[in-house]
Amino acid sequence: MIGAEPAVAVYAERFSWQDYLVFGMMLLLSAGVGVYHGFFGHQQKSTTEYLLGGRNLRAFPVAMSLVASYISGVTVLGTPADIYKYGSQYWIIVVGIAFMGVTVATVFLPVFCTLQIKSSYEYLEMRFDRKVRTFASLLFVFDEIVFLPIVIYVPSLAFSQVTGVGIYQIGVVVCAVCIFYTVLGGLRAVVWTDTLQIILMFASVLVVVSLGTVYIGGFSEVWGRCQEGQRLEIFNFNPNPLERHTVWSLVIGGYFYWTSFNAVNQTMVQRYLSLPTLKQAQIAIGIFTVGIIGIVTICCYTGLLIYATYHKCDPLLSEQISDYDQLLPHFMMQTVGQLKGLPGLFMAGIFSAALSSLSTILNSLPSVILEDFLFSCCSLKLSERWEQIVAKGLVLFFGILAVACLFIVEPLEGILEVTTSLTAIAAGTSFGMFALGMLFPIANGTGALCGAIASSLLVGWLSLGAHFASLNGFSRPILPVNTEGCDSLNVTLAYTTSFGNDDVFPLYKLSYLWLAPIGVTTVVSVGLLVSWLTGTEDVQLANPDLFSPVIMRFVPKLGQNRQAGTECVEINLNRHKERVSAADNIANTVS
Repeated sequence: MIGAEPAVAVYAERFSWQDYLVFGMMLLLSAGVGVYHGFFGHQQKSTTEYLLGGRNLRAFPVAMSLVASYISGVTVLGTPADIYKYGSQYWIIVVGIAFMGVTVATVFLPVFCTLQIKSSYEYLEMRFDRKVRTFASLLFVFDEIVFLPIVIYVPSLAFSQVTGVGIYQIGVVVCAVCIFYTVLGGLRAVVWTDTLQIILMFASVLVVVSLGTVYIGGFSEVWGRCQEGQRLEIFNFNPNPLERHTVWSLVIGGYFYWTSFNAVNQTMVQRYLSLPTLKQAQIAIGIFTVGIIGIVTICCYTGLLIYATYHKCDPLLSEQISDYDQLLPHFMMQTVGQLKGLPGLFMAGIFSAALSSLSTILNSLPSVILEDFLFSCCSLKLSERWEQIVAKGLVLFFGILAVACLFIVEPLEGILEVTTSLTAIAAGTSFGMFALGMLFPIANGTGALCGAIASSLLVGWLSLGAHFASLNGFSRPILPVNTEGCDSLNVTLAYTTSFGNDDVFPLYKLSYLWLAPIGVTTVVSVGLLVSWLTGTEDVQLANPDLFSPVIMRFVPKLGQNRQAGTECVEINLNRHKERVSAADNIANTVS
């Protein structure tokens, strides 16, 4: 449990000097990329170069960075544990992920590539007003600050489990390396480091899984044991929204969840806009989608492999681990721990995923703070030199904040569940605001703001209510596990049976996958209703550049009086250009 000091399993084989060498080389390589791009690569003469890589990066490294942005240590360690406990049903989410890729590339990406903005939330001011933009930016900043320490804590816990090194010591060291290369190299360093790290993570997991499969007797043996243990369930069409995983919740809810993050979130849009053309960005999204499907598939298979390995001796019941999230490092040490250097490669891969997510957040937060708060809300004007200084200072500040929060994460019981609940509030609400703006020309700013507030309150109530219900004893049933193959142990089969607890409010039992669709639907429905009550926008005066190309055929009058509409909106479209021009004049005057 998170609220207690994590127990560390005792292994016959601990990290050897070869393992520490491999792990250390990963950190040095990451730092080296930052040094190269900070001192020897492209000269970062502008904030655009620092935060957007000059908008001339290549599709493949950006695609790898997109994958790395989403795949963290939480994903790599948490997904196999979920499959071990609940079965293979989760894999069907790849269908929703595939539809997500098509939606992002054809519906939302063309708008961002046309506008060429630094912050995705700048769009909301162009389409609606400053209040809507500020609200969405606040949600993003709050969401990322909450997530930062979790990204570091989870892999640090795994590293501590296999080495005995303190969680906080390794967390501080790794975070310091990430701050170093992000501050020095900007987005270019982040993208190229992400590329190296995601390849390392993929390779390390693939090696461990391949050897584990060979040791157990091959794929057919894994399949047979999982089938016997009731882990092979994919097509569960139960329409009950209270059931944790079904085809409906995974395909529909998973689609909305993944699209919410990958269509409009600043961490993703910032990478889309680092590419020179729309076609290059669409290629990157295609590679990203295939990569994500591949990694999710490998993580799901890893969960089945771990169950097949421990199908007769559950590590938690036999007290070899203290939490199911420790399954993968426990499996790794018992399977390949005797191969010097391989455990170090594996932990380097886990931390690579964490570093990728951390650097992505640290690079995106300054862009939002500068564009959406200092420049938009405070009307602050800075020279390019001072913009870079402030951006780098913000990276340093948020990195230190992540380390500081690391020290308070461990004592807070259920912090992972709290984080999941809080991030669900931001994801669906933000996506709903953009969907309302790009797909519904009649929506106005008042409707968007009211819809966003209503969505935040509703999803916040549902997600936090579910969390507090779990703290009060509510939990979902896991599939049967046993210890009949353990030595000198007499532990009975374990089932969690509190799912039918009548004392829990029914909506608190709702599958977490439905939170994002509820958030998006609430924003759109409330937004359209309030827009109708307060006076809808005149579609004939609208600027077509602010709307998705997929709706053009359905709204033939959109931008019909295009000259008037364009003149009306061009002021908003050119605000950031005027601000940069003014800053350049100030810089020239000072110099």
